[in-house]
Amino acid sequence: MLAQILVGSVVSICNITIHALVMAAVVRVAHAVNARNKFRSAGYLPSLMIATVSVLMAAHISEVFVWAVAYSIVDAAPVGSRLVYFAFVNYTTLGSGDVIPIERWQLLGPMTAMNGVLLFGWSTAVIFEVLRRVMIK
Repeated sequence: MLAQILVGSVVSICNITIHALVMAAVVRVAHAVNARNKFRSAGYLPSLMIATVSVLMAAHISEVFVWAVAYSIVDAAPVGSRLVYFAFVNYTTLGSGDVIPIERWQLLGPMTAMNGVLLFGWSTAVIFEVLRRVMIK
C-alpha cells in the first residue's frame, strides 16, 4: 500500500507542477492581453475564453499522459490495456470499469481521480479569474 501511495503522490505532484506552471502562464498572458487592449471587439471575450479553455484542456491531456506513463512504468494495468484510455477514465472519474488495475496497484485509480478532480476545480477557478480580469476593466 505504501508503494501505491508513494507512486500516486509523486505523479500527483508532477501534475500539480504542470498545472501550476500552465495556470500562472494563462493568468499572466490574459492579464497582459487585457491590459494592452483598450478597445475590445465583440469577439474579444469569446476569443480569450476559447484560448484559455483550450490551453487548460491541453494541460489536462498532458497530465493524463503522465498518469499513463506511470501506469506503464509500474505495470499497473493488465497486459494489452490501453493505458491512456485507462488514465483518462480514472482522471475524469468516469470509472467505466472495463479496465481494472492489477490488485497490488488498485489505489492508483482513486488517486488519479482525486488528482483529476482537484485539477479540474483549479482550472475552473482560473477560468473565472480570467473572466474577472476581463470584466473588471
